[in-house]
Amino acid sequence: MILRAPGTNCDYETAYAFERAGAISRRVHVRAFAEKPAIADDFQILCIPGGFSYGDDIASGRIFALELTTRLADALVKFRNKGGLILGICNGFQVLLQTGLLLADPKTGLPQASLAHNRSGQFIDRWVHLRAATGKCVFLSGIHNLELPIAHGEGRFVARSSFELSQLDAAGQLVLRYAADASGASTNPNGADADVAGACDETGRVFGLMPHPERFVDATQHPAWNSHMDSSSSGAGLTLFANAVKAVS
Repeated sequence: MILRAPGTNCDYETAYAFERAGAISRRVHVRAFAEKPAIADDFQILCIPGGFSYGDDIASGRIFALELTTRLADALVKFRNKGGLILGICNGFQVLLQTGLLLADPKTGLPQASLAHNRSGQFIDRWVHLRAATGKCVFLSGIHNLELPIAHGEGRFVARSSFELSQLDAAGQLVLRYAADASGASTNPNGADADVAGACDETGRVFGLMPHPERFVDATQHPAWNSHMDSSSSGAGLTLFANAVKAVS
């Protein structure tokens, strides 16, 4: 299920990425989901894609998250608890944090982290080098290093406290980070705490990330590709979707 709302603009690319990975995808509007929450039973993976849901009014992902928590909280928790995979990309990552489906304090239910404005105060659109911690997150199985594009104005990962950042790190939940490039220089584009670009829940089955894997599922999508290269090969982002499909197959 590719869950969309007004302002979502990466739903077609995300559906294509899942289909390239062997899944059957369906784009579902949040209001259709709210009218019939039971449709979640038809799916094994739920993805909230990127974009600018509700125009990013108030804050990125805030209104979408409020709609989910007020109208679909039970359905989403049921989906997660039955073992469904949940993925949030960019705006979707922002939504997952604000709904409490990802990185919520188990005692208080409060978010342990948020995504703030980039330290530069500017919207950033570029490619970044990433390093993944394998072993916990289903989506990152077998992935160590990859390059993906980012495009966000509010993508700076900020933990509620240094203690909670250490807790999340020790628990192995900070599974994707901005890595150094070939020259050894940091590629952290937004000032994120501990270079965090993505995080998962305790089970590794709920995952959110700021980079856009759906924008690099074909080799031709990389800016360095040219006509002398193989146009039929896959981009690094496809593995993330393939891992999800394999996990539920």
